[in-house]
Amino acid sequence: MSSLELALIGNCAIAGLVDTSARIVWTCWPRLDGDPIFHGLLGASTGDEHDGVFAIELVGLARSEQSYDENTAIVRTRLFTADGDAIEIADFMPRFESRGRSFRPTALARRVSPIAGRPRIRVRCRPRFEWGARGPEITTGSNHIRYLGPEFAVRLTTNAPITYVRDETAFLIDRSLSFYLGPDETLSDGADSLCRQFEENTADYWRRWTRRLSLPFEWQEAVIRAAITLKLNTFEETGAIVAAVTTSVPEAANTERNWDYRYCWLRDAFFVVRALNSLSEMETMENYLRYLHNVIEGWDGDHFQPLYGIALERNLVERTVDLPGYRGMGPVRVGNQAYEHHQYDVYGNIILGAAQAFVDRRLLNPAGIEAFAVMERIGEEAFRRYDKPDAGMWELRFRARVHTTSSLMSWAACDRLAKIATHLGLVDRAAVWAERAHVIREAIMTKGWNEKLGTFVESFGGEDLDAGLLLMAEVNFIDPRDPRFVATVDAIAAKLRRGNHMFRYHAADDFGEPENAFNICTFWLIDALARMGRREEAREIYETMLACRNHVGLLSEDVTTATGELWGNFPQTYSMVGIINGAVRLSNGWDKVV
Repeated sequence: MSSLELALIGNCAIAGLVDTSARIVWTCWPRLDGDPIFHGLLGASTGDEHDGVFAIELVGLARSEQSYDENTAIVRTRLFTADGDAIEIADFMPRFESRGRSFRPTALARRVSPIAGRPRIRVRCRPRFEWGARGPEITTGSNHIRYLGPEFAVRLTTNAPITYVRDETAFLIDRSLSFYLGPDETLSDGADSLCRQFEENTADYWRRWTRRLSLPFEWQEAVIRAAITLKLNTFEETGAIVAAVTTSVPEAANTERNWDYRYCWLRDAFFVVRALNSLSEMETMENYLRYLHNVIEGWDGDHFQPLYGIALERNLVERTVDLPGYRGMGPVRVGNQAYEHHQYDVYGNIILGAAQAFVDRRLLNPAGIEAFAVMERIGEEAFRRYDKPDAGMWELRFRARVHTTSSLMSWAACDRLAKIATHLGLVDRAAVWAERAHVIREAIMTKGWNEKLGTFVESFGGEDLDAGLLLMAEVNFIDPRDPRFVATVDAIAAKLRRGNHMFRYHAADDFGEPENAFNICTFWLIDALARMGRREEAREIYETMLACRNHVGLLSEDVTTATGELWGNFPQTYSMVGIINGAVRLSNGWDKVV
């Protein structure tokens, strides 16, 4: 059973996590990487478990049920007492089309209804500011409570008795109650009627959005939930895609492998874009390309960062804050030192992420010769650095090698530029990039191959294996049935597979040996096996991964192989990408419908 029994809500501006007791335990404000005014997921600096949480408690709670409304980002929690009293809470963040534009306010809505007996509830809304260090100044009006922090204020508007809410008094609920937490502004309508209308509009938006997806025949429910989750990890204003909405949920217990994932890794974003493209969801790619072009325009021609802030911030200086941490396992980090790293696979991920824009006729603004010239600047760096030491895709902090996967992505950059140039009719440029791709390929086939082991290895001249090598077939570097790739896959599985789960690597890194499997690596193995023709084995592993999802179908970054317990930041876009890719790769076709 996963301890990350949380449901994600969001609207592509902010996001939140709701636990099975209907407590909102995580929400950053006023955007995905902001101050977590609800930070209960990481404990409370005050020592009071209710601080940093927005709870609607049922007095006498005995059990709960939680699920998403089908094909939406609205989560519904039902709370029950042993005596038969019950309430239902619908949580969501408004998102729908209004007046010809996307309406996605910095706000969350909660609707509570009695469904059995004579339930009594207690409302505890306790936002805090500056990572829990500052409590709010509180003022009240006839139907709202204002929580004033040092830099911004939030307002809770409700049709519940304000005195009961302010004093956290238990009271009988005999009608629908709504709670709208948003900017410090007066609402245009009463809280209950507004939230009811917003819920209907938001449900309609998500159902129409999912209706446009091109789904595989099998595992449709899992794919839809993964797709919605990926969408909720986008910051639509700029087009950035975050790796996860959380920080500092450790990769394994008591390891200090606690990182802040609320930023846009260009590597992760490419995989997200490609997964959604496979479902014919093009809007995310178009938005991301706007973000990517802005990143490139701000590039000084030297170090290209592997990640940026969601509004193009470059200096993501890492620090720790005074919160206990997830289940008391600190530290809690803000910022990420990886922005300083040299990770040369980034160049390939940029071009792979943009390549479809040159050939897809559905796009409103397809890329052309001018955009290709910009991409060539990236390609020049890829070719210049393909055989230089870097931190690698696993972001090793205190060691540099010529990582085979970094060279692989440099090859992909040159290869795709050659193909794009051909498409654009730039024959001379196509020849240049094809030749450079050939040079890198020869280097990988000689220096990245270990004759003694009979496999590709994680670094030029090295003897270790890592799961990133499984991407060789995925980026079309090698035929998946090539004996060298087959031997590498089998060797990686022998070394890194634990049951139906994969580790990233086996050698000790900056924090010792990895303790938990890395979910995306398992999905990479699934893809490799399927491409090699071992579909039944791949399907078995895929079903194992689906069984690791939590109660509402979400995955984090890591899993304990013995117990299936989820660890790492949550929900992790990489892992949700794997759900989509696995289904698209393995599903029987629609022609199999009986």
